[in-house]
Amino acid sequence: MRLLSQILLVLLLSSCKQNADVVAEPNEQQQLIQQHVLAVLWYQQSAEMKASYLQSYRYARMLLDAKLDTLSDQRPVGVVLDIDETVLDNSPNAVQLIRANKTFTQELWKPWSDDARAKALPGALDFVNYAMERGVEVFYISNRKEVEMEATLKNLKDLNFPNADTTHVLLKTVTSNKTERRSVVSAQVEVLVYLGDNLRDYSEIFGKRGEDMGTGVVMANKDDLLNNFVVFPNPTYGEWEKPIYGGDMGMADSLKLIKRIGVLED
Repeated sequence: MRLLSQILLVLLLSSCKQNADVVAEPNEQQQLIQQHVLAVLWYQQSAEMKASYLQSYRYARMLLDAKLDTLSDQRPVGVVLDIDETVLDNSPNAVQLIRANKTFTQELWKPWSDDARAKALPGALDFVNYAMERGVEVFYISNRKEVEMEATLKNLKDLNFPNADTTHVLLKTVTSNKTERRSVVSAQVEVLVYLGDNLRDYSEIFGKRGEDMGTGVVMANKDDLLNNFVVFPNPTYGEWEKPIYGGDMGMADSLKLIKRIGVLED
């Protein structure tokens, strides 16, 4: 009996050590997920995030008003908004991935977008309704895939966003480069303001970022950006990550961790 108790004690201690090792030394994917938690927490729970969105949409309204007051020609006018993390809040999908101990894939994203239950971000609905009231046409250009069109339109309609139709919502067909789709819109209206959480929502010149992570191209185009584009904070994902990995988003998780730490400055 005593021998059996000793064996059980050894097994229990061994199990505890293994569990402790798992907690102390998570694998690379788990480490990436743990790093993601704080960004998602800030985005979903912080008052600062809400204030940032409200301020950004207020700035967009100020730009709109200033331009409407100085228009000289009679062309129809419009605004162009990105959808994800500009109009719709997809942070619950990030939470699902964290709890499932997984990282983003298109296969895991599709069921979320199909549910069409993303909520409106602070200030978004007020801004687009204000634009419509002032005679400004609202367009949405997103890199959601075209197979997501039906669910995307449903999500927008359920939240009472105007112009939730295939004429005003332009999704990705082949490329994530939005230049052609922006041209489709600008052929119909004079675009007064662009809005998005990614600089490429405004211009493809911000797609090529060097060792300075794109800071140089931002500073070189500062006046243009301040007058025509409103950017929203998104620390959870985006174009800003790519230059960290040399453009290779498919890089192994272990290497991504090394690259992230490598670009930190002290």
